[in-house]
Amino acid sequence: MKQEEKIKLVPVYRKCLLSLEEAVAFSGLGTHSLLMLADRQDLNLVVWSGRKRLYKRKKLEEYIEGIDCI
Repeated sequence: MKQEEKIKLVPVYRKCLLSLEEAVAFSGLGTHSLLMLADRQDLNLVVWSGRKRLYKRKKLEEYIEGIDCI
């Protein structure tokens, strides 16, 4: 089974960690905004897997619910 097929097995709303592309689709925020948020240490939104940045879905969801504008 190819990696792309494995990714499609689990819906985005059920995943714990999201790739940048999945986080963009899930949140509706732009790539640039998510990259800037990932750099903020106080938010603790990302986990690093080597050089790959993975977004914590629940933390991202909580952050979005608590803001009025970006």
